[in-house]
Amino acid sequence: MAGKQAKILSAQAARDLVLFAETTRHPDRNRVIVLLSLKAGLRAAEIAKLTWEMVETADGEIGTTIELRDAVAKKRHGRRIPIQSDLRRALIAWRRKSQGEGPVIRSERGGPMTPLSIVVWFNRVFRATGLDGCSSHSGRRTFITRAARLVHEAGGSLRDVQLLAGHSSIQTTQRYIDGDSDAQRRLVSLI
Repeated sequence: MAGKQAKILSAQAARDLVLFAETTRHPDRNRVIVLLSLKAGLRAAEIAKLTWEMVETADGEIGTTIELRDAVAKKRHGRRIPIQSDLRRALIAWRRKSQGEGPVIRSERGGPMTPLSIVVWFNRVFRATGLDGCSSHSGRRTFITRAARLVHEAGGSLRDVQLLAGHSSIQTTQRYIDGDSDAQRRLVSLI
């Protein structure tokens, strides 16, 4: 896929992805994998290396923020990501069934999943759901694009999206954002 960007998921495709995860052998774990990508914008390696202490409060409850550490993030750009409500509920449900320490995402055998195994897992899911051109990065691109389109409603700026994405450069963030031809037509009609 060199030179090609992963496809951005439509709202329906994102819902289909979550629904598919719920039909698998490990629905709670797999729902968390999908939502970490779609609702927190995590990369496959970040999903694989995320630990419970990065999402829990000092009391051991699921917190309101992911404290993604430098050691886990690409180029050591750790960041704080507010936990979206669907993701928080999924983490709480998964926490009840998991070992409760170490990696959030574990393989069927109980060991941590590797970044490559997360990539392969997404590839299998996209193949099974018929979502061509999608990859483990599609959820991240979807998250960044949606955040960029909605940031003005939250009173923020593209800099906020950049920080959530963990990019050192605003230009990198801009490359992730997909344009919307309908929005462009509406914008031009307002001029």
